[in-house]
Amino acid sequence: MADSPAGKTSHPDPLLSAKQQRESLKSAGDSLYANRVKVYPKAVKGPARRVKWAILAFCLFVYYTVPWLRWDRGPGQPDQAVLLDLDGQRGYIFGLEIWPQEIYYLTGVLILAAVALFLVTSLFGRLWCGYSCPQTVWTDLFMAIERAIEGDRNARMRLDQAPMSAAKLGKKLLKHAVWLVIALATGGAWIMYYQDAPTLTVALITGQAGSSTYFFVGLFTATTYVLAGWAREQVCTYMCPWPRFQAAMLDEQTLTVTYQKWRGEPRGKHKAGDPWDGRGDCIDCKQCVAVCPTGIDIRDGIQLECINCGLCVDACNEVMDKVGRPRNLITWDTLANQEAKTKGGAGHYKLFRARTFIYIGALLLLSAVMAVGLFSRAKTELTVLRDRAPLYVGLSDGSIRNAYTLKIINKQRAVQSFRLSFTGLDGAQLSARSQDDQDVPVAALRLAPDSVGTFRLFVKVPKAQLKAERVAVTLTVENSETGERAGADSLFIGPSVP
Repeated sequence: MADSPAGKTSHPDPLLSAKQQRESLKSAGDSLYANRVKVYPKAVKGPARRVKWAILAFCLFVYYTVPWLRWDRGPGQPDQAVLLDLDGQRGYIFGLEIWPQEIYYLTGVLILAAVALFLVTSLFGRLWCGYSCPQTVWTDLFMAIERAIEGDRNARMRLDQAPMSAAKLGKKLLKHAVWLVIALATGGAWIMYYQDAPTLTVALITGQAGSSTYFFVGLFTATTYVLAGWAREQVCTYMCPWPRFQAAMLDEQTLTVTYQKWRGEPRGKHKAGDPWDGRGDCIDCKQCVAVCPTGIDIRDGIQLECINCGLCVDACNEVMDKVGRPRNLITWDTLANQEAKTKGGAGHYKLFRARTFIYIGALLLLSAVMAVGLFSRAKTELTVLRDRAPLYVGLSDGSIRNAYTLKIINKQRAVQSFRLSFTGLDGAQLSARSQDDQDVPVAALRLAPDSVGTFRLFVKVPKAQLKAERVAVTLTVENSETGERAGADSLFIGPSVP
């Protein structure tokens, strides 16, 4: 950090908000592009903190335990309830099985999640960021470890400013060791969503896992350690794109963490026994800044760095209780309510409004489309690729032959037989070969359970039957047992017709 004009290094007061610290640096002659000012969040008790602890525990429980849940899918099939099997090219979510050709369902899920996030943000601000975002969850966990080992805010600040000693080194090493253990468990658990959890655990412990597995475990371990242990609020402020466009989701009826300026100003220190006449309830204790995980002053208004966690609400209520003033000087409120209260009126919360209906409608529509698509999925699919070189072959008997590659997907867990038909050209003769170049009957194409069968199809048509150079045709396969049909359109190409 650059030196001040007096020749001394400028050290901003950590009790100041991030905005005030930047202004302090600027006034001291330092660049606005200054080094990060470390945030030391203070522990606080209250409803918001309890809800955050509960959600943290729930999220971590789900994340670490889901890979260990079992689901019986029959012999020869993976029994992990939630598994993205890259080797087997399948995605399993309890009773639901997703094939690679159905990757569009993932797109649908992401769109649903985005619309749901838009809805929640329009109603309650950055609720996701403050309570259930993975960065928030793991940062809270890492800060709890840090607080347990190094102490609360003031103790941590004194420890960092103290010269290196055996006690300081021991605390730092212990903290980072625990962080690394948690990060390792996090990275290992993430890989378990892609490989069988019990098998992977044994392989990792015994050193029998593949090099790529160890690489990704190490990568996710390092990512968790750096982002939750070191970067922290920097991720929310600079790396995450969501704060940049969240303002588009907010309006005057959105519930956000808000400082009741009409009630708190003019602020100032207050001594016991002094009257409250002619002044606001805010005693400028800066406890709201001290507990903020991103180091901002909520009294400056809604800011990009605010994650809407509400810890400043808990801190301010504690202070209000001590000085005998009404609670909720900082609270969840809407801009419309604030404006009404400033003018002496009584505000009201309008839950249902135009954008709310739009988001809910989009959410319901997308959910319905996804549900219909999932429950009406076919057990058989057919794709056809016509040979492009040569376009056609003229045979010695005067017939014209086209060749096609067929891929038939059998999603059932039993051997199935399929009957192939070809429509669009009269007099067509069909013959088929398997991948091992064996002739197979087109009336009985057999497929193994849960597999994709590839066949070469040859279609021969007398030249006299061709009325055009290109003829649209349809190939259809029908399950001989269930009667389910799947079709695909293609072309039959021949020589130019005079």
